[in-house]
Amino acid sequence: MNRTTFFKCLGVLVIAGPLAAASSSFRPANGLVDDTKPPRRVVKSEAEWKKILTPDEFAVARQHGTERAFTSPLAKNHDRGEYRCVCCHEPLFRSETKFESGTGWPSFYAPISKNVVKDLKDTSYAMVRTEVQCAVCDAHLGHVFEDGPEPTGLRYCMNGVSLEFVKK
Repeated sequence: MNRTTFFKCLGVLVIAGPLAAASSSFRPANGLVDDTKPPRRVVKSEAEWKKILTPDEFAVARQHGTERAFTSPLAKNHDRGEYRCVCCHEPLFRSETKFESGTGWPSFYAPISKNVVKDLKDTSYAMVRTEVQCAVCDAHLGHVFEDGPEPTGLRYCMNGVSLEFVKK
């Protein structure tokens, strides 16, 4: 490689590096820039999920149901810890991002990482919403809305039955 080619490559790296880092950033969650590590994947058959989940967990997490508002003990939980996917146990939310939304479901303003949840368009019930799923196992968690508190302005309105809490 000659000197000109080397510096051209170096220039591209110097310019592309910051741009690549900026493009991988996520909505600010506690001021942290997200990692880029892809999540692991958990894939099971419907029969396998039915064996390990309760009927309520299966109906909500695997069949895209919704628990009744104000029925989850996690909605009023104020302990410090992590909220994990009930199906694959992936850490999804921290207690520090939980807030009282008054909706009757556990609500968070940010996930632990952009890589642990995925957003999908949901047009069920003649509405257009953004469904939130676990990126590891595709469990239905709830929906995200743009009426949350700072720093993100988002409200991840989650079904408590789709989550398990691990106290710190």
